[in-house]
Amino acid sequence: MTTPKAQGATVWLTGLPSAGKTTIARLLGDRLKAQGHRVEVLDGDEIRRFLSAGLGFSREDRNTNVQRIGLVSEVLARNGVLSVVPVIAPYADSREAVRVRHEKSGTPYLEVYVATPVEVCSERDVKGLYARQAA
Repeated sequence: MTTPKAQGATVWLTGLPSAGKTTIARLLGDRLKAQGHRVEVLDGDEIRRFLSAGLGFSREDRNTNVQRIGLVSEVLARNGVLSVVPVIAPYADSREAVRVRHEKSGTPYLEVYVATPVEVCSERDVKGLYARQAA
């Protein structure tokens, strides 16, 4: 007797730095796990440190980083894992390529823009990015 395969999906959270993407992703991940789902949170900072080590922040490097995260997320989701991805991903064409990858495999993909005002993000400034820019 085989167990029915769980339905995977990707929930891609994008927005400004310090918008709250990772906080939302972790809370969502915890809630889904509590409901019995298989969940992975693919934190953009962790992925950049390990899977995308050595990449900078040029448009090309950002695109490469997003495509790598998109591939991992799609593979997980295609195999029954709910993949929650908090990542800045500033370029629409990069995110569209991730969406197309999901569509081609018939894997659900939901993109959510975390619309936190820049003033709030600047106050939070988790990574000191806004302070560096102001200096």
